[in-house]
Amino acid sequence: MTYKYSIPKEVSQVTNSLKNKGFEAFLVGGCVRDLILNKKPKDWDVTTNAKPEQIMEIFPETFYENDYGTVGVVNEETEDGTLKIVEVTPFRLEGGYSDKRRPDSVSFEATLEDDLERRDFTINAIALDVEKEYVVDPFKGQEDLGSNLIKAVGNPIDRFNEDGLRILRAVRLSAELGFSIDLETEKAILETSYLLKEMATERIRDEFIRMIESNEPMLGIIMAKKLGILRYIVPELEETVDVEQNKAHSYDVWTHSLKSLQHAADRGWPLKIRLAALLHDISKPESRRRSKDKEKWTFYGHEVTGARRALTIMRRLKFANDITEEVVKLVRWHMFFSDTEKITLSAVRRLIASVGKDSVWDLVKVRMCDRIGTGRPKESPYRLRKYQSMIEEVLRDPVNVGMLEIDGKDIMDAANIEPGPKIGFILHALLDEVLDDPTINKKDILTKKALDMVKMDLKELKKLGERGKNKKEEEETRKIEDIRHKYKVQ
Repeated sequence: MTYKYSIPKEVSQVTNSLKNKGFEAFLVGGCVRDLILNKKPKDWDVTTNAKPEQIMEIFPETFYENDYGTVGVVNEETEDGTLKIVEVTPFRLEGGYSDKRRPDSVSFEATLEDDLERRDFTINAIALDVEKEYVVDPFKGQEDLGSNLIKAVGNPIDRFNEDGLRILRAVRLSAELGFSIDLETEKAILETSYLLKEMATERIRDEFIRMIESNEPMLGIIMAKKLGILRYIVPELEETVDVEQNKAHSYDVWTHSLKSLQHAADRGWPLKIRLAALLHDISKPESRRRSKDKEKWTFYGHEVTGARRALTIMRRLKFANDITEEVVKLVRWHMFFSDTEKITLSAVRRLIASVGKDSVWDLVKVRMCDRIGTGRPKESPYRLRKYQSMIEEVLRDPVNVGMLEIDGKDIMDAANIEPGPKIGFILHALLDEVLDDPTINKKDILTKKALDMVKMDLKELKKLGERGKNKKEEEETRKIEDIRHKYKVQ
């Protein structure tokens, strides 16, 4: 069997070492699935009939810190972080799952087929002998990969009762792979969705993150709602279903939010922007009112109440403080727009002061998602391009004497002179030269030039300074014109 991605030597060395000691060794799980799909595996898992203590004897550096037999084999000489640790787990049998999360007991007296039978989905229950290029696939996982189907191994009710998080994992895999879920598996999810109440919040959050970071997060959220599990992740989203908006929007709040999220995914934007795009209108249902003339809906202040709701959601899911703060900030300020003729540089400066220089461009991206979510064909209309132009104009490095690697005090100290108009003339004359040749913007070079200028007649020095001021203004004008040309605005 040939694959688009080769098996790294760090992995084949592990399987070879086990075989050289007389043990069986197979790649198993997600890495085999990804190889068959011609995707690059994110991690590599090996299964073997060697016991944990036997595995540790074979490899010079390992660690074993769990109850499931998994030994981490450390590869010191690798530049790929995903290959730093290769996990090796013995074939195992598992006892009952009284807490619906972890097996009550684990036995290493098992065969490869026993080990594959305990796994969650058929597409993850495939083993590969790297050296022999031999596939072990007792549950027809390859067939399900060919059919783009997620199907539980054996009885799906049993699989979900063993670990309730598998319910959410099925939906996450659907979003990551673009696969459908087998009808019997879907039916079992509907029957056992309540098991998610027993799951640790952190485990739910991590699966939710992977769903949101997938290529098809919209598909994942829709599937989660359909199968009755969204209520255990972000129940607030279900309140947005069928919440009608005004004519500017082609969709209800639910569909608008999902399309906004999907656009962030389509653009490959990071998690914080995806979450903000999903949650930016989360308070529209509670803030919706009929206008006085009954002609339209109003949603006054939904960005403020939405920020509070986003904070509640992020904290409930135990997101880290840094991403929580970013998402809440983006939701709070996503309504920063005003009419084109009313946009002023001072308003843009106030916006940047509110969200910070590092977040203002993220805010623009959220707005692009918001726009596509309304059903508009363009993410950057003139009004948004105008804002982008003005943001860049405000954030640009101004052309002034502050750019110099020397200041008035440096000149006074070097020349031993008192403050006076001569200092300003010298600085502007130096700026004139630096604009012509930026390579001379070094303190020692400028100090030498300044000492020569100190000796000049005040009238002549003033003339040089005025020329520097004029050039500064010309350069400022050129920079602004370049920015506006970049965004195709006036």
